[in-house]
Amino acid sequence: MQNQTSLEKLSDKVSQILQKYHAVKGENELLRNELVQEKAQMELKDQEIEKLTQENAKKDLEIEEIVNKIESILG
Repeated sequence: MQNQTSLEKLSDKVSQILQKYHAVKGENELLRNELVQEKAQMELKDQEIEKLTQENAKKDLEIEEIVNKIESILG
């Protein structure tokens, strides 16, 4: 290794940097894909929450109507 020329040393360093770059680029792509999947799951959960919230509101109205009917029957 001591007999390496400056050009060979530079070439080795550039090769190391490129390897690190490609490794980081691959990791970044994996993280990006994971983020997209998590966002999609979050959207599905948000939709489910909205649906359940609407169903709860309908049930609340039904309960209120039943209570009003009972109150009207009882006088």
